[in-house]
Order: sequence, then structure tokens, then C-alpha cells
Amino acid sequence: MTLKGARERWVRTGGVELCVAELGDPGRPTVVLVHGYPDNKEVWSEVAVRLAGRFHVVLYDVRGHGRSTAPRPLHGGFTLAKLTDDFLAVADAVSPDRPVHLVGHDWGSTQSWEFVTTSRTKGRIASFTSISGPSLDHLGHWFNARVKRPTPRRVSQLLGQGARSWYVYALHTPALPELAWRGPLGTLWPKILKRVERVPGGDYPTASLLTDAAHGAWLYRDNVRARLRRPRPDAYAHAPVQLIVPEDDPFLSERLYDDLDRWVPRLTRRTIPAGHWVTRTRPDQVAAWIEQFATSAEDGRPAPAATGRHADRFAGQLVLVTGAGSGIGRATACAFAEAGARVIAVDRDAEAAARTAGLSRRAGAPEAWAEPADVSDEQAMEKLAEKVHHEYGVLDVLVNNAGIGLAGSFFATTTDDWRKVLDVNLWGVIHGCRLFGARMAERGQGGHIVNVASAAAYQPSRALPAYSTSKAAVLMLSECLRAELTGQGIGVTAVCPGFVNTAITSTARFAGVDEEEQRRRRRKTARLYGLRNYPPEKVAGAILDAVAGNRAVAPVTPEARGARLLYRFAPGLLRRIARAEPRL
Repeated sequence: MTLKGARERWVRTGGVELCVAELGDPGRPTVVLVHGYPDNKEVWSEVAVRLAGRFHVVLYDVRGHGRSTAPRPLHGGFTLAKLTDDFLAVADAVSPDRPVHLVGHDWGSTQSWEFVTTSRTKGRIASFTSISGPSLDHLGHWFNARVKRPTPRRVSQLLGQGARSWYVYALHTPALPELAWRGPLGTLWPKILKRVERVPGGDYPTASLLTDAAHGAWLYRDNVRARLRRPRPDAYAHAPVQLIVPEDDPFLSERLYDDLDRWVPRLTRRTIPAGHWVTRTRPDQVAAWIEQFATSAEDGRPAPAATGRHADRFAGQLVLVTGAGSGIGRATACAFAEAGARVIAVDRDAEAAARTAGLSRRAGAPEAWAEPADVSDEQAMEKLAEKVHHEYGVLDVLVNNAGIGLAGSFFATTTDDWRKVLDVNLWGVIHGCRLFGARMAERGQGGHIVNVASAAAYQPSRALPAYSTSKAAVLMLSECLRAELTGQGIGVTAVCPGFVNTAITSTARFAGVDEEEQRRRRRKTARLYGLRNYPPEKVAGAILDAVAGNRAVAPVTPEARGARLLYRFAPGLLRRIARAEPRL
């Protein structure tokens, strides 16, 4: 199979011929993508087409893989020195006059660490993005430090990574890997990728899988033991490095990179909630990070360094927050902005949304936009979704935050009161989940939905029948949606704050009383919430934590957590508390 629209050339080096594919304008900066095991260059196809509009994209089949020829004999033909020769030959052929931006995945990253830390490639690499493949030198030093200076934590890390590396031992076994790949493993591999890694089916893996896997075993045999025993003491990177770490990688622990700052003076870290084959499962995010990092290197400036909460996770992601004009919504938009996310602030008050977008840009968002919309209006939300997907793209995180307050006894609450609170608090969430969540699922690259409910969702109160009912419905909707979407890599979280000092107290309605009494109760409620003084910024931080941890339910504030415990373990006590008549 050949990449659609790609130009091919052959590069001869060290007795082999490498098949090289190129996309995009050769006059633009060059990005070289290096594949891992047991892949060939086609593993990069989804990322390559996303980069081709901005860069000259180059992919090549590593010697013995895909359509590149294999060395003879195989033993000794895949050393890091020879792989470095291959890279330099390709770089000289496709970009003779300027350095290239190097990107490696799996063993493509492992060999690329060699390229970026050896003196003979200085000046040929403008930047390096590493995905799921550590340097053998750095790995050797990591192991040695834990063996020579053991602590309980270090021993645990050593044993944990040792268990994850089972396949490395297997690949050193003579003939066994070749037999396994030509037998049941080769047949089952596409199904394993789809089931375990959620890699989409189609034209990957390619027909050369069995040969690629057999030849690729020599990457390990020719290099791993020798380099781990005698790691180079001077394996320092001479180009800026971006490290992308999949959080659910079954083969590599995140702890492997704990000491990386020692070897890389200019390091940018990214984490992504996915498995090992992110080049296939998360091509949008991977391509966006590569583009951002390579562009910053081309411009001669440091890579964007967001310093907010979970910046390594959310930088560059597209986040939409409803009810963003004030309170929890504004604080949440700004918190994501501080983490380097691109933010869309939505509120029915256009001016308030614009102010939040401005605050988000100042907080660190590379881009932030304001969009006016009433979440209770289905047609308005459909128009918003169409505009967002057309102009900004598919969301990575959706925060359904917009809500209104309503207090009063059940019999004092009119049907119009019920409609208003359900239209915003429940239907607004339904519209957001349906319109934006569907695109996340259709894209097939994961995402996260946050529905802001309330501690009132599980804490009954005689004073809040309509509000509590709407928030309880949001909680159950979130649980149901989470069950449906978990197989597609989309997390759903219900966030349940308690008493938070926001503007909702000044706009809340009280059923069955006149306007003067409404104003009096609002003032008293606002005063009580002010005395409690739990800031919305803490809720925003909890939202980012919940998304990063993929939590199903996130109670916020001590009273919300306490009520949650009572709801689960002492519901009778919670019901007795609910009978108390509030004094407002």
C-alpha cells in the first residue's frame, strides 16, 4: 500500500534501499516520521495527512520493513549506528540545506533518541518529538540507578517496568518470534489492536506485517542488551525535545521519564489518555502537538509552556464551556486557558462571554473565542454546534455548566417554573451532550464530557424540589452516558459542588413569593454564600482534576463530599436532615 497522494523515492545507504514517501510542499520545513515495531511507515498515514498542509512530510520504511530492502545477513544489520546512517541519508536526500523536525514512535523513537544525542547529527535536527520509545542510554542509566541505590519505591518501579517488558525478553529468543508472527499472532494482531488499543480497522496493519515483525526483532537483538549494559555517559540531546506519553501504555511506565530533564535541557512534556498506538487512535492531537512544537522551533522561540494545572495534558486541546459568563463557568474557562487549551466561552450574555474569552487569552490560551447561545434553545444550540465544528473543530472537552437556581416548596412551584429550570439545567445538558458528544464519538479519538450537577442531586431538600430533580437527572444522565461512551474512549464526569460563592445566588428565583420577598431572600442567600466563601476557582480546579483522572462523579466542597457519603452509607439520616425547614 502507498500513501494516497504521496511521492516516492528510493534512497540507497549501507547496502540497502529505503522506500521514502513525501507529502506537502518541499519548500516548507521538513518533518521526518520514523515508525516503530512491528510497523512500517503506513502507521503514520493519519498523522502525515494532517501535517501535510503545513509541512513537507517525509516517511520512510526502516531497513527490512515495508518496501525497504533488508540487510544481509540480518544479524548485525540493524545496529543503532547503521540506523543513524539511514536517517542521515534520508535527511540529506529530502532536505539537504536545512535541518529537519524528527518524530519517532515506539522503536522509531528509540532510534531517534540515538540520532538526537550523537555528535555526527548536530545541525541536522531542528526538533525531536518522542512518542512511546525511550532512549536505550537513558533507560540503562535509569535501571542502574535503581539497582545501585534501591529504595522501596525504586524497586517497585523496576519490577513494574520489568513486567511490562516481557515482549523484549521474548524477542531475544532465537526463532520463536518469527514462528509466532507467521503463526497465530500474525493472524490475530489486527484483532488485538482493535480490541485492546481501539485501533480503527481498515488498511492498517499492512500486508507486510509478518516480514516487518520478523526483521524488526533484530532491532532488539542488535541493540538492547549491549546498550543497557554500557549506556553512553554523554547522551545529551542537542535539539529541543517534546515528549508525548500515553497514560495507558501497556509497555512503558511513565516513571521511565522521571530523570529525563538531566539529559534534555529543552524539554516539553505532554500526556494523552490513550494506549501505545496513539499515531492511529489520536492522530488529531498528535499532529497538533507536532505542528505546534515544530512551528515554535522554526520561529526560534521556546515551545509554548503553559504552567497551569495539568498543562501537559490539556495544552492545545479544544474546550467549550457553557455558562462561561461568570462564576464556575468563567473560572473553568480560565483554568483550561492556564493549562494551554484553546477555549470557547459560551453564554447567553454575549458581553459576559466576550469578557471571559479575553480573560482566557490573558490567562494563557493560545486562542479563545466567545459565542453567545441560550443552552435551553435547541435551534440555537444546533447553530452553535454547526459553527464550532466548521470553524474550530471537534471538541476535546465539553463542560456543560450553564444552570439556574429555583427554591420553593413543591406546591408553590408552577409548571412554568418547572419548565424553566428543566429547560436550562437538564435540557441544556442534553443538547450539549447530543450535539457535541456525537461529533466526539464520530471522530473516534476520545474526549471528555463534564456535566456540572450539584450536591443537591443526591441531597434531598424540601426547599429545592425542582432544582434538585434537575440536578439528579443530570447525574443519572452522566452515569448512563458514561456507560455508553466508555468503549469509545470518551469519559463522562458529573461534577457536584456544594455551596459555592457565585452569581447564581443573585439570579435564583423563589417560588410562591412576591418580588420584594424575592429580593430579600436573594440578599440573604448571597450573604450566606458569601460567608461560606468557597471560590469558583476551586471548583474549576476540581473539574480539571476530574477530567485528568477520568472520574465518574466528583463531589466538590466538604459538604458535598459529606452528603455523598451519607447518601451511600446513611440515607436515612440524609432524609431526616432534608425535613428541616430552611429559614430564608
